[in-house]
Amino acid sequence: MDRERCGCIGGGASGGDCSRRGFLAGACGAVMGAPILSEVLSAAESCGAGGIAPAGPASKYTPSVRAAFVRRKGEYGMRWPGQIYDGKAALAKYRDQMEQAGKRMGLKLDLRPAPIYSLAEADEWIVQAKSSKPDGLFIVLLDRQEHAWPTATKAVDSQIPTVIFAPLGAAFTTNTAPLSKRTGVFISSTDDFGQAIHGMKMLHAHAKLREMRYVVLKGNQRKDSQVRHLGTRLRYVPAKTFLEEYQRTEQTGEIERIAEEYLKHATRVSGPTKQDLLNGVKSYVVARSIMQREEGDGITMDCLGALGRSKVSLPCISWSRMLDAGIPAACEADINAATTHALVQYLFDRPGFQQDPVGDTAKECLTGSHCTCPTRLNGFDQPGEPYYLSHHHGMRDATPRPTWRVGQRVTVAQFVLSNKDEAPPQMIISAGEVIENPSVPPSGGCVVAVSVKLDGVSDYLAYPGFHQVFFYGDYKRQLVSYCKLFGVQARVV
Repeated sequence: MDRERCGCIGGGASGGDCSRRGFLAGACGAVMGAPILSEVLSAAESCGAGGIAPAGPASKYTPSVRAAFVRRKGEYGMRWPGQIYDGKAALAKYRDQMEQAGKRMGLKLDLRPAPIYSLAEADEWIVQAKSSKPDGLFIVLLDRQEHAWPTATKAVDSQIPTVIFAPLGAAFTTNTAPLSKRTGVFISSTDDFGQAIHGMKMLHAHAKLREMRYVVLKGNQRKDSQVRHLGTRLRYVPAKTFLEEYQRTEQTGEIERIAEEYLKHATRVSGPTKQDLLNGVKSYVVARSIMQREEGDGITMDCLGALGRSKVSLPCISWSRMLDAGIPAACEADINAATTHALVQYLFDRPGFQQDPVGDTAKECLTGSHCTCPTRLNGFDQPGEPYYLSHHHGMRDATPRPTWRVGQRVTVAQFVLSNKDEAPPQMIISAGEVIENPSVPPSGGCVVAVSVKLDGVSDYLAYPGFHQVFFYGDYKRQLVSYCKLFGVQARVV
């Protein structure tokens, strides 16, 4: 660690010990012998302090999908897909892939044992589906003739979100065109069954988004409500709850171990003191306790309004850590950003970065700036990006500042929710490439800053929305498909 640049956690005017060993000794408030300290370090490194899990309705809900194969009885003959097509082998292959995908997602797959062989069977199956109220339908067409596409149309007409898979030989454009512009359907016309599995993932993710509960620390009243159209539950809890719980929470061994974990993995420390880091970690423990007590799957807080005038640590480390753990955590009680965070996590298995957008006219890019950012940008099961520990832009608290990989493709997304029942939400969608990690300081603004050159965008000064979520990967097409499947108005920029 660079002692001249790190700000020396645990150091004083005479120059302190910047090592993690020196930090832990100071944090524990006692001088430890080497054998004891070694045991503490080993335990902290092996156990992974500070676990968290969702405690809301989405964590207990299992999305369900009713699925069926469709084909005529008997031989294919001369009509597509033709006698050359091995329908039995295709059925066995796709069945296995569907079942395996359902297990991975934790999705209940109700697959009809035999294919649908007639329109009468299709009608019966759809009536049964409506009565069981699944989260979606999944139709696999192993035929192009007779009742195949009429069955697919009946599924879409049911108004249950429907995924249709049509491999080569099961569709002409004359079959797909009538359904291609309709809402409530995703058509995967390809031999790549992975795209159809993504359709299953969309059904799963939207069900989780509908069932989840956000704990919203804002205002002075306690109340429950729901997000129009999406269904996401909101539990408003007075903002002072966080402040009161923070003040009565003691510094524990767990807090010290988590702080040590951050120090251990940081490339350097620039600004924050030992106490800044411990205070920040305590905010995580407090937020975790409130979320679990209120049975939440995610959390957001009017952080500046609730804590800006106090000396209590803002929840920058809290939200970063929760996002890394797969807990949707949004800044500033912004419900647009909160629902976007949740969708990105459920649909793409990775966290996103909520930011304040700034147009850069010289570099022709959009710079996103905020003081809390996850590190596991590649995915929850992947190593985090390197980070250093920095002050919040208000020169208080401590927050990890990860380095975004230059050249990495990224997606920009934001729900724009409507307060009118008849008006669907919008989603702002773009994709582009990371070109820089601006340094703050010497630049001003929030300490996490990433610059992205977006495909096809020329006027960055008027880029729509605020608190859009940046995340790794180019998923523009997938988000457009999600919007079409669930009646969200896609605004591709």
